[in-house]
Amino acid sequence: MQTLSLIEAAALTSPNPLSLVCSRTPAGITNLATVSWWTYLSLAPEIIGFAMMKTSYTGEMVRASREVVLTIPGTPLAKQVMQCGTSTGRTRDKARDFGIDLTDLPDCAIQIPVHSVLAIQASLREFVDVGDHYFYICPVQKVYANPAETPLFAWKGYAKIAAAQLA
Repeated sequence: MQTLSLIEAAALTSPNPLSLVCSRTPAGITNLATVSWWTYLSLAPEIIGFAMMKTSYTGEMVRASREVVLTIPGTPLAKQVMQCGTSTGRTRDKARDFGIDLTDLPDCAIQIPVHSVLAIQASLREFVDVGDHYFYICPVQKVYANPAETPLFAWKGYAKIAAAQLA
């Protein structure tokens, strides 16, 4: 056995389920952030959690509005998912700039990518300081699915974004 950093260990334990965390800016724009550190926390009541860098603009928007939609992107968005993960919504409209078509959810102000396998609409209950990240704990309001889409995964950290059967 050799000694590794935690980020090196994460690359060895891939694939990780990939998500786009969707929030709404004060200007009404849907912001998209790529996150693979998310999980189901409870089934009764239904709660999810995800971690984002403290400097994340999307995290700032979630903390301000207390609303979020976590989506699992489909394979047509592989390139755009990487673009969303390497840029900030603080200075750009990622959906527009990267050609991501958005759609509405019933009774939700936050839009989601058309090519989403799953959309989990949630509210922010609390966030916890966990070092260089905040961990967001979010009760689920509604869950939507499109089983015709194939989910993306992060492989070897974020070295490759692909469906499980294609990687």
